[in-house]
Amino acid sequence: MELNTLKPAPGSKHVRKRVARGIGSGTGKTGGRGHKGQRARSGGFHKIGFEGGQMPLQRRLPKRGFKSLTRDDRAEVRLSDLERVNAEKVDLAALKEAGVVPDAALSAKVIVSGKLTRKIALTGIAVSKGARAAIEAAGGSTDAPIPQPKPKREPKPVPPQALADAKPAKEKREPKEQAGEAKEAKVKREGAKPAPEGKKDGKS
Repeated sequence: MELNTLKPAPGSKHVRKRVARGIGSGTGKTGGRGHKGQRARSGGFHKIGFEGGQMPLQRRLPKRGFKSLTRDDRAEVRLSDLERVNAEKVDLAALKEAGVVPDAALSAKVIVSGKLTRKIALTGIAVSKGARAAIEAAGGSTDAPIPQPKPKREPKPVPPQALADAKPAKEKREPKEQAGEAKEAKVKREGAKPAPEGKKDGKS
């Protein structure tokens, strides 16, 4: 093989189509654009996805969720990945050097997937609850803190002075008792009225 004998593979290169070069070429006159119409004009091509004013497909389809911009910052590491790292002390730099996590990862977390049969010591790497148990069962260790449950919120204590100042609730009385008391009050008012005086000039 010499430089002057090198050629591209057969079929990898195609002759450029030269349009509007006479009727004998097959693409003469209209140059493969057809007769008139928007696509036959220069600059007549509209944006991709345009459907003539109809709501385009990419807007008709429902949207759900989002893609986090920080999804590549934390990498997931399996137990089987730790098995093939040739180091007893494993940190983020060792994982990057072994090609387990990408170079752009800012942190890593070990999850339960696969088996770990040798002793390793993790530093600066988060672990799940099951991964911690698997690492410690193999004789390894990790410096990741154990997550603590959040304390329950207790209701605020009410000071005794506020309880003393609180007004006692009014006692609810039955409607029958209220009606009876109203009648008694009416009778008392009528009995307290003075007798009508006789008319003047001795006429009763």
